[in-house]
Amino acid sequence: MTVTLSEPEIARILKYEQLIPTMERALTAYSAGEVVQPVRTVLNIEDDQRYLGVMPAAMRDGMGAKLVAFFPRNAAAERPTHLATIVLFDSDSGSPLAFLDGRLITEMRTAAVSAAVTRHLAPANARVLALVGSGVQAHAHLEALGHVCRFEEVRVWSRTAEHARRFAARHGARAMELEAAVRGADVVVTATMSRAALIKGEWLKPGAHVNAVGAVLPTTRELDDAAMTGSTLVVDSREAALRESGDVIHSKAPIFAEAGEVFAGTKRLSPEATTVFKSLGLAVEDIATARLVYDAAMAAAAHSPSG
Repeated sequence: MTVTLSEPEIARILKYEQLIPTMERALTAYSAGEVVQPVRTVLNIEDDQRYLGVMPAAMRDGMGAKLVAFFPRNAAAERPTHLATIVLFDSDSGSPLAFLDGRLITEMRTAAVSAAVTRHLAPANARVLALVGSGVQAHAHLEALGHVCRFEEVRVWSRTAEHARRFAARHGARAMELEAAVRGADVVVTATMSRAALIKGEWLKPGAHVNAVGAVLPTTRELDDAAMTGSTLVVDSREAALRESGDVIHSKAPIFAEAGEVFAGTKRLSPEATTVFKSLGLAVEDIATARLVYDAAMAAAAHSPSG
């Protein structure tokens, strides 16, 4: 029987304690060549306004695809910019297993991947977190990173100062100007839809780690050339980064490793390195998360009184 799982149902099931190691395993499998996955197909319906992404993947534990609508203009109306549906199939029989709402899965798996990478690349005893952007991904990253680091200070900046102040009041953070927020931070998260670089390499503390998750098109950027070329660059997918990431394409920064190679220990970085993780989001992350949710939902149903 094919099931349908709504966002409220997924929210009750999906937790970072399980999701972070699941993302680590999924990306390790991807970098080991155990996943069949093309770079996503993006239909550009209207420049800077409407896009539709098609993201299929097949792995040992499941296969399927995500259809994701990316509407940047929704941010102005405080509506979700990413809306998605995931179809999950059994990888042995091809039987359809589930249709899942993909909005929350996209939100949480993105932050969980950053948390997994941060656990490996952030400086020891990281204490200061800077969030560049105050939207959905800033909220998600604050929660997810709390599972791998103990931050004593959280700083936040937003193009709209009132948004940063509201975020700060809600989370006990400090709303700051951009340069001040980034300077001296141990971990930086950039989660904006900027078309021009915001972060300058000279602002980054030696040994700092940056999770760059916001600019996911060749025409968008968050980090300047100095930040990109002056840091050790890790990506989720080499192929995707060279085709989709404006930060990578325009800076021509060399890619040191994929996250899965770091997780597997086949690529090792100096503990003192300043690092950038360019996250674009991969279908394998969505399918692995969908499988995690599906299995948990089926286990709960089996143990319910009516099950």
